[in-house]
Amino acid sequence: MNHSFTRASTLATLDIGSSKVCCLIAHITPRDKKIEIVGYGYNASKGIKNGVITDINQATLSVCNAVEDAEQQAKERINSLIVNVSGDKTASFINRSSIQGHKNRPISDMDVEKLMSQSLAKVKTFEGEPIHCVAMNFLRDKSEIVKDPRNQYAETLGLDMLFGMYPELLYKNLKNVIENAHLDIALKVFSAYASALACLVEDEKELGATVVDIGGGTTSITTFKNGYPVYFSTIPVGGNNITNDIAWGLTTSFAHAEDLKIRHGCAFLISQDERETIDIYPVGEEDDNSIRQVPKSDLINIIAPRVEEIFEMVNKRLAAQGLKDATNHRVVLTGGCSSLAGMREVGNLILNKQVRLGIPRNIPNIPTYLYDPKYSTALGMLLFAINCQERRPYSANTNTVANLTGFKKILTWFKQNY
Repeated sequence: MNHSFTRASTLATLDIGSSKVCCLIAHITPRDKKIEIVGYGYNASKGIKNGVITDINQATLSVCNAVEDAEQQAKERINSLIVNVSGDKTASFINRSSIQGHKNRPISDMDVEKLMSQSLAKVKTFEGEPIHCVAMNFLRDKSEIVKDPRNQYAETLGLDMLFGMYPELLYKNLKNVIENAHLDIALKVFSAYASALACLVEDEKELGATVVDIGGGTTSITTFKNGYPVYFSTIPVGGNNITNDIAWGLTTSFAHAEDLKIRHGCAFLISQDERETIDIYPVGEEDDNSIRQVPKSDLINIIAPRVEEIFEMVNKRLAAQGLKDATNHRVVLTGGCSSLAGMREVGNLILNKQVRLGIPRNIPNIPTYLYDPKYSTALGMLLFAINCQERRPYSANTNTVANLTGFKKILTWFKQNY
C-alpha cells in the first residue's frame, strides 16, 4: 500500500524501560507534521534490568503485550518501530574534522557534503553501535561558529560531530527482542535525547540545558548547547533502586514498597514527618491484622539518601564534561521517578542549578493521560522521527532508508513497509 504526501501516515514508538514498556501509534500528516495519537499500549517490564535485556523471552513478551494493546486501540497493524536505547554503557564522543577552503569561491554544497562524509567516516574509530551522529557546529577558520557555512568564504571549514555509541552486543540483544516480536527497528534514539525533544523549549536548547531522565532502572542524561546535543550518558540507578531500598528497609513487598513511594514518598525530610505514621504490610502478610505502623520519617530517611546519590552521580558526570559550572545552564527533570515529591528541590540544592520538572509539552493536543513525565521518551521519539536531520554512516549493512534525512526518510520507510 502506497502513502501519498497528502495523506496521514503511521509512526510507532516503543519505549523499553526497566519498569515499563510503552508503545504509541500516531498518525502524521506530512505537510504540517501534525501528530495524532491513535494507539496506546502499556505493560510492566520483565527481562529488563538497568535498561539492559537480561531475559530475551520475557522481554519479548513485554514488548508483544504493549504493542498488541496499542494496535487494538489504533485498529491497525504495525511492522516497524522507533525504539529507545538506554543502559549505563551509553557513551558519547565529539570529533572535529576539517577541510581546506578556496580563496576564489565560497563554500558550496559539495564542500559541506565532503566534510560531512569525512566526519561520518570517523565513527569507525569508536567501538560499538552508532546510535547518533549529530552534526553540531560548523567552524569557519578554526574558531568562528556558523550555522550554515554555504556561500561564505573561508580558509578552512571544520565540523564538530557528536557520536552516541552503544555496545554492539547489547544492541544486538535489543534488536533480537524486537525481531522476535516480528517487528523491525526503523530508527533508534537514546532515551534522554528523545525526552529532551519532548520537554525542552528552544531557548533552553540554545542557552544550555541538561535533561535528567530518571526512569525505573537508569538515569539518562542529555545536554544541549547552541541548539544541539553535546553529551549523552546514563547512570545505572533509578526509581527501582529507591523501591528496593524501601522493601528491604521496611521488610515489605516490592509492590507495597512502590505504593508507599508513590503515596507517601518525598526526597527530603520535614518535621511533620516525625509525627505522621504510615501503615506497613510485612512481606508475606498482607491481611489487615498484620499491619504495623511506623513514623513516616522512617520512609523518608530511606528515600532521601538514594535520591541524593542519584544527583551526586549526575553532578560528577556533568563536572567531568566541564558542564557543572556553566553559566545560564539549567536542569530539566523528567521520567517516571521525577514526579516524586521534593525531587526538584533536592536537585536544585545538589546540582546548584535552576531545576524544573519537564513534562512532554512540544506535541499539542495529545490525550490528557500522556501529559506525564513518564511518557516523555515515547512522545519525544515521534518528534525525533519527523524532525531528524541526522546522517548515518554508510556501510554494507546499512540500507538506503538509514542514509536519508528528515521527514523524507520516514516517508520512504512508509512506502517500503506498508
